[in-house]
Amino acid sequence: MRNHAASFVVLLATTVLLQSLTSTTTTTTTTTAVAAWVGSPVMAGQRRRQLQLERGQRRRQLVGTKTPPSCSSSFHDGGSSLHTLFLSDHTSDHEDTTVVSSSSFSFDTLSTAARAVTALKGQTIVVKYGGNAMTSPALKQAFCQDVAVLQQLGVRVVVVHGGGPQINQLLQQLQVESTFHPTSGMRISTPQVVQAAEMVLSGSVNKEIVATIGWYGGRALGLSGRDGNLLQCTAQDEANLGMVGQVEQVNVALLNQLLDGGWCPVIAPIGTGLVNDDHDNTVKKRHDELKTYNVNADVAAGRIAGELKAARVLFLTDIAGVLNKDKQLIPQLSMEQVQALIEDETITGGMIPKISFATSAVKLGVRAALITDGRVPHALIQEVLGGGDTSLGSGRGGTVITASPPASSSSSSMPLE
Repeated sequence: MRNHAASFVVLLATTVLLQSLTSTTTTTTTTTAVAAWVGSPVMAGQRRRQLQLERGQRRRQLVGTKTPPSCSSSFHDGGSSLHTLFLSDHTSDHEDTTVVSSSSFSFDTLSTAARAVTALKGQTIVVKYGGNAMTSPALKQAFCQDVAVLQQLGVRVVVVHGGGPQINQLLQQLQVESTFHPTSGMRISTPQVVQAAEMVLSGSVNKEIVATIGWYGGRALGLSGRDGNLLQCTAQDEANLGMVGQVEQVNVALLNQLLDGGWCPVIAPIGTGLVNDDHDNTVKKRHDELKTYNVNADVAAGRIAGELKAARVLFLTDIAGVLNKDKQLIPQLSMEQVQALIEDETITGGMIPKISFATSAVKLGVRAALITDGRVPHALIQEVLGGGDTSLGSGRGGTVITASPPASSSSSSMPLE
């Protein structure tokens, strides 16, 4: 059952990618909106069995027997319609064959996806998962499905997740005050805040992501940055930020061992102190090693991607990407161009730290860093496969940062002003 389900997910993944990268046109036939790979929420007991039966029926229908079952629900988030796969439930009164609108299948689009799969097979991508993509049930499922599909396609995936809203909720329940630094925007992390963050991130949030990826056929394993000394840290600015961690070392050997074994590490950004390698067993050294740090998820993802020399790192955010002064998306930027946009105040405020995490990853050797709109359903797989073998994303779902300007780009095609 699991192998068949995984194959079905890959089939739907390709179909949804094709639909999302081409314009959706209306058809004259009666259509049924089937949400892109998004099944019902994970349920227990009798509903789980019912869902399995429905999946089996849908799979048999999609491979060419009968028409797909109706799906009356259409997922929406923030007022914007999710990408859906429109399948005709009949083409004429005399025809009972399931067909997909011809606009869904473009040779160019299929070729783009195929080139991406070929280029990325066996390669590593790191994804920072946060924002609305974690709080919307539909987007949450879509993200976990994307991870499972990429694994099935042979891509090595590392997920680093946030969980700010969930931390806020627990802190309110515990009546612990939490504030943010006015300049950096980072949460000031007192020992009580760090303890709550670890409870949430390493506990319920992490395990839910792992379980949902597994539900859709992926292989995920949850880790904290403290496990196996994965993220070794020092205090970034203890006087002003408290126990906010600056990542000094990453246990790359542990991550590669998991990736080589076919696992997707799902990492909660909670760090540990620097490990004592000089055999200094003083009380202070031992105390420093046992410290716990709250690490910004963007910082952790960028550093992990750099240490792994990942093919790509993607930051799923609640913004469309980098915008010019006319509020138009800038699809591609080099690090030099990023600096110029900061100097002329095109990039300002909260966007500056976001883009600095991306440029830091590129400096460490990541081929491309994408700031991607996580509010878009299946943003992960669209951006990973939508750029073919160029590592530059679809060009419509965010901004990609590279070390130098892409050879195919020109100043006229990039609205920087």
